[in-house]
Amino acid sequence: MWAATVLHRPVVPVSPIFSSHINPKVFRKPKTFRFGSPFPPLELKVSATKKQLQTQEPESEDFRTKSSDQSVDLGWVPAFPHVLTASMSNFLFGYHIGVMNGPIVSIARELGFEGDSILEGLVVSIFIAGAFVGSISCGSLVDKLGCRRTFQIDTIPLILGAIVSAQAHSLDEILLGRFLVGLGIGVNTVLVPIYISEVAPTKYRGSLGSLSQIGTCLGIILSLFLGIPAENDPHWWRTMFYIASVPGFLLALGMQFAAESPRWLCRVGNINDAEAIIRNIWGEAEVDKAIEEFQSVMKNDGGEVNSRWLELLEEPHSRVAFIGGALFALQQFAGINGVLYFSSLTFQDVGIASSALASLFVGLTNFAGSLCASYFIDTQGRKKLLIGSYMGMVRE
Repeated sequence: MWAATVLHRPVVPVSPIFSSHINPKVFRKPKTFRFGSPFPPLELKVSATKKQLQTQEPESEDFRTKSSDQSVDLGWVPAFPHVLTASMSNFLFGYHIGVMNGPIVSIARELGFEGDSILEGLVVSIFIAGAFVGSISCGSLVDKLGCRRTFQIDTIPLILGAIVSAQAHSLDEILLGRFLVGLGIGVNTVLVPIYISEVAPTKYRGSLGSLSQIGTCLGIILSLFLGIPAENDPHWWRTMFYIASVPGFLLALGMQFAAESPRWLCRVGNINDAEAIIRNIWGEAEVDKAIEEFQSVMKNDGGEVNSRWLELLEEPHSRVAFIGGALFALQQFAGINGVLYFSSLTFQDVGIASSALASLFVGLTNFAGSLCASYFIDTQGRKKLLIGSYMGMVRE
């Protein structure tokens, strides 16, 4: 209490007795105060604070380093617009897979083959036949024209086929339109994976490559969603085919601004253009390494001038070709195509009220699986995902 009283007294002029030469006999400092000392406790506290600050500075630097290490990796961003544009082709593929699912009954009734299951299956399967022909011709087109020009030329049968199908008034016309669409889709199914693998950086090739499958799933979902009004409107299928022509125009326009495959540019001798694309998409550090790798592959393959189909049956290609082909065939035999093409008829036969809505949920399930693959493909690897997916099909 006494100390508090002293602290609240007004400040008065210092008396001579408190001069710098203090007589210890005249003035004795109270033991409870240490004004004459340099405040050792306070000094120790300050010194400890300084030490703490000194020791905390490296920790804060380490924290900043860790924060920068844990920052979001955006190395995939430069390649994303080009991959997204190419994936528009797969979006069209998915759309044309599901476009016949719901309206097939209305189409058969209007064009005069209602109840004929063989003709109904032909209208659907002629699309796959055209895709087979288009996939065979894709390689020669890419070698001569490059990926960008092949994409743009390929939009011609896609757009024409959609318009011919929308204006069809006979079975022959709808078959022609579906076949033309199949030609374009066949080229794209081969071209899109090639383009993405040659444009995307190696580190992000798996995730960016999965965008093609995601595009297919989104196309299926949109076509199944647009097929819901076809249950009440018998002419709605024509609008659905007109809508199918729009992504073709967008693809042709988008490819005008997309990057060409640097590997193809290097093969035809445009080294400077290839270096510029690699520098913009992959980064400056990857330019020399990528060009050297392209030239090494072309040298070992003889420039791909004398390549033959029969080389797939020779070592070291035969094993890879067999495994890849077997996996694709097994996937088809699982029956997913039949589900996507005729699920509405199947659900209708078992008594489901809204078969188109039920088919939409099938498309959403397919989309969820594609998202899982996109997330895990670069961390878990392709082999584990393949084994897990095929185990799921076996359990089904």
